[in-house]
Amino acid sequence: MRTGRRIAGTTAGGLLAAALLTGCGDTDPVAEAAPAEETRTVEHAMGETEVAGTPERVVVLDTGELDAALALGVTPVGAVRTDVSDELPGFVAEAGVDPADIAAVGTIAEPDLEAIAALQPDLILSNSVRHADVYGQLAQIAPTVFAEAIGESWQENLLLAGEALGRQERAQDLLDEFAARAEEVGDLYGDPAQTEVSVARFLDGTVIRLYGEGSFIGSVLADVGFARPELQRTAETFVEVSPEQVTQADGDLLFHGAYGADGATAADQVTAGPLWQSIPAVAEGRAVAVDDDRWFLGLGPLGAGLVLDDLEELAPRLAG
Repeated sequence: MRTGRRIAGTTAGGLLAAALLTGCGDTDPVAEAAPAEETRTVEHAMGETEVAGTPERVVVLDTGELDAALALGVTPVGAVRTDVSDELPGFVAEAGVDPADIAAVGTIAEPDLEAIAALQPDLILSNSVRHADVYGQLAQIAPTVFAEAIGESWQENLLLAGEALGRQERAQDLLDEFAARAEEVGDLYGDPAQTEVSVARFLDGTVIRLYGEGSFIGSVLADVGFARPELQRTAETFVEVSPEQVTQADGDLLFHGAYGADGATAADQVTAGPLWQSIPAVAEGRAVAVDDDRWFLGLGPLGAGLVLDDLEELAPRLAG
């Protein structure tokens, strides 16, 4: 059963062009906003947090929270960067937001608490997977709301962010819209349940990740209706294989990305080799290199919408 929910419009960019105003703290004028005087109790992974009104100076500490805030019409005043780049993921600019408007506050692995405090946020969003050890310090800076998990739970996380931001209805609308569009994209592939889709990601020269059903991309593919190769039918986020085991990445369709410069180097080396070339999906032209930011870093409705954009564009070539 397809349980996901859709991004409105033909593209994620189209959604944001209509729904998002650029600039730090700007919000979606059509989304509901909590009255300034309202204080609500938000239950989350670390307990309960009192959030007043409609937060405008929001700091996000993971890419999923960044995605969710932007989709809900809020441009954060600060965000962490990934460990492999000083730049924000590409989906930020694709959402019509100038990355320069979002101050750097450290990395996902090491948030800069002083930089966060200097921005005087009225809300901090993250998750317990990344930052449980610094929750207490963050909560002393501003009201802090943590999702319990990341990846597969992106829909629940969006609803939590919507509650914290006072935009619950907008969050639900985004999910309902995603569900409809995921089904539409699936229909482009005939009966997608008859197509096993494999997803590989190169990290370095020693590790290749094959993403399971328990991942963000796995959940999006499930909502479209695709089947998965046996090795990837797991509740785990991914299984790891060595370059010598890369033939295990085969599927009816094979999508592959690369994380950072090391991942790109590894991808170049492995995909030029005889083992990769022997994979049937590769040999028969059913393997596609995808943008890592779009497929693996969004972890929210913007990323999900961009994946649907790619699947829709590729359908004439890959369907059937």
